[in-house]
Amino acid sequence: MSGDVDSGRRRFLAISTVSVGGVGLVAAAVPFAESMQPSARARALAAPVQIDLGPIAEEQMVTYAWRGQPVFVVHRSARQLALLQKHRDRLLDPDSAVDQQPDYARNPTRSLRPEWLVVVGLCTHLGCVPDYVGQLGREPFDPDWPGGFFCPCHKSRYDLAGRVYSGVPAPRNLLVPTYRFLDDRRIEVGIGPDAPAESLG
Repeated sequence: MSGDVDSGRRRFLAISTVSVGGVGLVAAAVPFAESMQPSARARALAAPVQIDLGPIAEEQMVTYAWRGQPVFVVHRSARQLALLQKHRDRLLDPDSAVDQQPDYARNPTRSLRPEWLVVVGLCTHLGCVPDYVGQLGREPFDPDWPGGFFCPCHKSRYDLAGRVYSGVPAPRNLLVPTYRFLDDRRIEVGIGPDAPAESLG
């Protein structure tokens, strides 16, 4: 009789111990698993950014933040676009052969729509932020300036498609981020045009 009681107690204690241990293990694992998830700040930094194009006048550039980096959005005029093919011989990579843009932006304007340029505003030399010099004419750094970007740190220059000039320290064109048009007035940086339609804002 006492053997049956001891056996029952043992079974009860074993089940209780396993149950309590299992609950404790789950309780300890949940915070550990949550700690491995990116923080809300990190998720916000990586999130796509919607940009309203409406207020950007022709030949104006506006800078936005995405993933902690400046993104330049330039509303190019017909006059600016006409100049893009007139200085190809001065460019290091005029056909964007180096993989720095999505396939849909591997064209002379490096964009989804010719009038809108979207590039990460960091010089490909040492990561400085270039100045936008959209006007045509004589500049101290170029007597025949057709417009574009000039990095004052080490004198690198880019045209109005973000293509780098030959003979400057920067080795590559400006990076084109993934982006898409939500409609005629808005773009979303961080998601390509092939994303599912239901995710459109």
